[in-house]
Amino acid sequence: MGERPMMTGAEWLAGSLAASGQSHVFFVDAVLRPTLLALSRLGVKPVLAHTEKAAVYMADAYGRVSGRPGVVAAQSVGAANLAAGLQDAWLARSPVIALTGRKPHAAQHRNAYQEVAHAPLFQAVTKFSAEVAEAAHLPRLLRQAWAAAVSVPVRPVHLDLHGLMAEVVEQGRVAEPPADLSALVAPRFRGAPDPDAVAAAVAALGAARRIVIVAGDGAMLSGCGAEVLGLAEALEAPVLTTLGARALVPTAHPRVAGVVGSYSAPPANKVLEQAGLVLLVGCDTGDQMTHGWRLPRPGVPIIQVDADPLEFDRSLPATVALLGDPRAVLVELLDQLGRQARDDAFAREAAALVAEWRASVAPRLSSDATPIDPARLCAEISAALPADGILVADTGYSGIWTGTLIDLTTQGYQRAAGSLGWAFPAALGAKCAAPDRPVLCWSGDGAFHYHLAELETAKRLGIAVVCVVNNNQGFGQGWPNLRRAAGNDPAAAAELLRFGDHADFAAIARGFGLRGIVVERPEDIAPALRDALAAKETVVIDVRTDIEARAPEPYTPTE
Repeated sequence: MGERPMMTGAEWLAGSLAASGQSHVFFVDAVLRPTLLALSRLGVKPVLAHTEKAAVYMADAYGRVSGRPGVVAAQSVGAANLAAGLQDAWLARSPVIALTGRKPHAAQHRNAYQEVAHAPLFQAVTKFSAEVAEAAHLPRLLRQAWAAAVSVPVRPVHLDLHGLMAEVVEQGRVAEPPADLSALVAPRFRGAPDPDAVAAAVAALGAARRIVIVAGDGAMLSGCGAEVLGLAEALEAPVLTTLGARALVPTAHPRVAGVVGSYSAPPANKVLEQAGLVLLVGCDTGDQMTHGWRLPRPGVPIIQVDADPLEFDRSLPATVALLGDPRAVLVELLDQLGRQARDDAFAREAAALVAEWRASVAPRLSSDATPIDPARLCAEISAALPADGILVADTGYSGIWTGTLIDLTTQGYQRAAGSLGWAFPAALGAKCAAPDRPVLCWSGDGAFHYHLAELETAKRLGIAVVCVVNNNQGFGQGWPNLRRAAGNDPAAAAELLRFGDHADFAAIARGFGLRGIVVERPEDIAPALRDALAAKETVVIDVRTDIEARAPEPYTPTE
């Protein structure tokens, strides 16, 4: 038998990414140049971004939408910026593989140009990080990193490739064929629950009244929307979701009471406060979901379903813990529960609370006020976004507006887990992962300023998304509080949180060769959205809104 043919590390890496189904990789020069050239020849599109954080945000959304890891790369000096961008992917439990160059061992601890220690930078934002000192190690470590990225808890991983631009690994030799990792998608394993735990949960659910189902990001990853609704019907239970699981189930479904926690409309927290038993499905118990750990009420029994054993009893005691893939667990619960006659009074109470709140906010959804009430903008997006559309929302007020007032019918919602400016680059990454689906980005003006340069990326590569800028000339979420703190001195408050009136985002888009539309009247929103969604290029819609308009505020239980 002859020896296996050798190939370079660059050829092996490019061949493996192509064989594994990657359509795009994201990077900032100068890194992996031979690999990127090889990828282009294999039909994988390299996406050159203008900042490492923007490149990571693209890879992050690509991973969330596709289920395969988003791949992002930067040279050694860009490692710190790249690591900073991974925070959102870590918080959102998104599969990302970060590749960085680093100078080899002989250059370490010798004041090498542009070199700092990489391991501490990535420690807090990756679940696996390893050095790749030579090409022969690349097959083993890429496979390990990929598997780690898509296994629960899904999170970013990092490979530090020797060479400033990873050239040591690229130029080395690999003695095995490229790897096909396409079968490894998130979530990699769908474990079944323990039968005794299922029986205990069925008994508790059968005896309980006023059950509330709270579905979180783990449920979204599992894709168990149909099972959640099936269980809601069987138990006559209202459904709440976290912001990240906003589109797990149709948001206007009669069983759905909205996003719960700190970024919610009032009915959701009221429903959770009245629960006699809470069923958590792939839902962590952090401060946002629990509204500062004030919900649910102390002592309420909790049945918790999660694929990650570390989520049990983290903040709230689990009366019954069901370890397994949420969809697999809910299938078992539905099978054993069957359909029983149950009192639907609580479900009707919850639906009445939602209906009452929707009626109260309805005038704002049709408001003709100028500057425009963002609630009207939400209503127009609900009407315009196609059923297969993907809505990408930034953090803060963007998450609250979109999570409470835009209705969605499919699993088409991606939101920043906390990083301001995430949404626009992420929208480009989402479009790369789903080229046939319309993608609409909601960004505030404060967030959009972060990554304006990626308009050039959208133009150069022909990536078509609709970017709606909620332009209120400032950071709107904290505006009233700061004004009060300033002794109701608007000028003093404005110095800290308001921008000038000179930013014309439509003109900026046109400066990059793209389309830009300014909307100052509510009646012009619908035609602008219609035209932008029909375009074959990125379109920026600069909507002039009222900074005094308040997004829905959560109900807070009294102590």
